[in-house]
Amino acid sequence: MPRVLAENIEFTRFTMTTGLLYDPVFLEHDTGKGHPECPERLSRTIQHLQGLPWFDALHHYTSQPVDRKWLHEIHDEEYLKRAEESCLAGEHFLDSMDVAICEKSFTVALHAAGGMLRLGDEVIKGNIKNGMGLVRPPGHHAERSMALGFCLINNVAVLARYLQKQHGLEKIVILDWDVHHGNGTQHTFERDPAVFYISVHQYPFYPGSGAWSETGTGRGEGATLNIPMPHGAGDADYEEAFREMILPAIDTFEPAAILVSAGFDAHADDPLANISLSTLFYGWMTGKVMEQADKHCDGRIISVLEGGYDLSALPRCVEQHLELLSGQH
Repeated sequence: MPRVLAENIEFTRFTMTTGLLYDPVFLEHDTGKGHPECPERLSRTIQHLQGLPWFDALHHYTSQPVDRKWLHEIHDEEYLKRAEESCLAGEHFLDSMDVAICEKSFTVALHAAGGMLRLGDEVIKGNIKNGMGLVRPPGHHAERSMALGFCLINNVAVLARYLQKQHGLEKIVILDWDVHHGNGTQHTFERDPAVFYISVHQYPFYPGSGAWSETGTGRGEGATLNIPMPHGAGDADYEEAFREMILPAIDTFEPAAILVSAGFDAHADDPLANISLSTLFYGWMTGKVMEQADKHCDGRIISVLEGGYDLSALPRCVEQHLELLSGQH
C-alpha cells in the first residue's frame, strides 16, 4: 500500500471518532464587562481551534434545549423557576454576586445541558468514540436549589443521570480536574455508589469543600475521592496523584463511561487560582484517562468545559485535550 494512502487511512481512522459540541448561542450569556467567565473564553478558543489542521475532521455538533424532565433529576423545580424568572426579568445576579446573568442566560444554560445530552447520545450510539462540549455557563458548582460559582445548571450531573436512566449505564466516573472543587456535583452523587466522583483541586480554596475526609455518605461511602492540592502545586504533584490514586481508583471501579469536568484554570497562567500546571500536562492527563477508558468502556469519554480564565492559555489547553482525544498526538 502506498505510504500516502496508508497515512490518509490512519488520519481518518483516528480523527473521525471525536465529537466537538459548540454553538454560538453560548456567547449570548452576557456576564458583564470585566467578568472572568466571559463569551471571549469560547470565541477565542474556537478561533484558535479552527486554525488547526485536524479541526474539520472532528464531528461537529450544535446544541439543543434540554428536556426539562432531565433537569428535575438534578435541580428543584422551584430553583429552576426562580432562575428562569430572574433571567427573563433582566436581573443581573442569581442567588449570589458571583453568578452574573442576563435576559438570555437561562435559555443558554438549557442549550448547554441539552447539547451535552446530545453528545452523550452520539457516544453511546457509537457514532463517535469520545467528545467534548465547549459550553457555557459552566456547571459543577450549581447545587440542587442554588446557583453558585458562575454556574446555573450542573451540566455534568445532568449528563451522568441521563446516561444512567436513558442509556442504562451502571457505573460512571466523573473526573473533575477544575482547580475549584465541584461541590454541586459531589453533593448530587455523594449517596450514589454507581457514580464515582473524583476531584483534584486547590485546597483550601473556593468553594471551601473537597477535603480528604469527604468520601461519600450512606450507600455512597467510598464513591467520592477528593485530592486537595496545596498552593503552588504543579505537574509533578498532579502526576503523582494520578499514578497513585486517580488511575488505580478508576481501574478498580471499572466504569461504563468516564465524564470529565474539564476546567483549565489549574494552568500556571490562570488569574483565579494558584496551581501551576503546564499546557502540555493537560494532554498528559487526557492520555491517561483515555488509557482507562480504552481498558474499561470502549474509550467512552465525554468532557465538558468548566473553568479556565486566561484567554491565551485556555485555547492552547483545549487544543491539547482535543488533540489527544482525536488521536493527533
